[in-house]
Amino acid sequence: MLDKLEMFIALATEEHFGRAAEACGVSQPSLSGAIRALEAELGVQLVWRGTRYQGLTPEGARVLDWARRIVADARTLREEMRAAREGLSGNLRLGAIPTALAMVARLTGPYLRRHPNVRVEIRARTSAELREEIGNLTLDAGLTYLDGEPLGRVVQVPLYAERYVLLMRRDHALAGAARLGWEDVGDLPLCLLTPDMQNRRIIARRLAEAGVEARPSVESNSILALIGHVTAGPWLSIVNEATAALVAGDARLRAVPLSGGGPDQVVGLIAPWREPHTPVLAALLAEARRVSELRGSA
Repeated sequence: MLDKLEMFIALATEEHFGRAAEACGVSQPSLSGAIRALEAELGVQLVWRGTRYQGLTPEGARVLDWARRIVADARTLREEMRAAREGLSGNLRLGAIPTALAMVARLTGPYLRRHPNVRVEIRARTSAELREEIGNLTLDAGLTYLDGEPLGRVVQVPLYAERYVLLMRRDHALAGAARLGWEDVGDLPLCLLTPDMQNRRIIARRLAEAGVEARPSVESNSILALIGHVTAGPWLSIVNEATAALVAGDARLRAVPLSGGGPDQVVGLIAPWREPHTPVLAALLAEARRVSELRGSA
């Protein structure tokens, strides 16, 4: 039954028989047959069908909850037995919001030094995508903001506080300032992350509180694209200190701290709320608590 439950989870996640079959590495007829066999075994219809996938039945939604728990527990069991035989090894799928990518190595670096047989895959995701993919088991954990938007039932380990700077070319008129306020951003030509990113909503809120409307002339879901536009000029961008530190060696650029705007945003590691975690995930949570800059909040 476990294989059938995994295929059912894939179908609910992909919402398409063909994509779900591809994700599971089987043919579409095989996946369809497995879903029908699962329905026969449980005695309920799980999926509304027409010429294509049309969603889960109420019974299917309930089975999906059980399927995720059963599959997660089975994966944990397999990982524990492998760790008992071979030591800690395996794969860890870690999501991170774009603004946390500059900091992720502070966690994964010491983690991999302690556990060299673990392979970490890092995926850039929005905060909403992180919550969804952790829920449907396609991510094991994620780095995201812990404040402001609901995270659901997850384990949280605060890691660091995000502070902001105004990144600009060194030949810009404001580059000589020691510090600026959010109100000073005014009508500057900005390039910012897209509105689907929580960082953009945080920045827009801070600008609004300072009486400034966020009206960027360039938007992107890539921090690298923003830095490229700042380097080319005349654009400026609001980024966190960790991102600015990555380009601190570029003599063309200058980062001026922004003061005010409310409390710092806390970024941390989130993982599913369940016990026990897989050994590789439990070790990551332990490492996060060790490297946290906010240990008193953990």
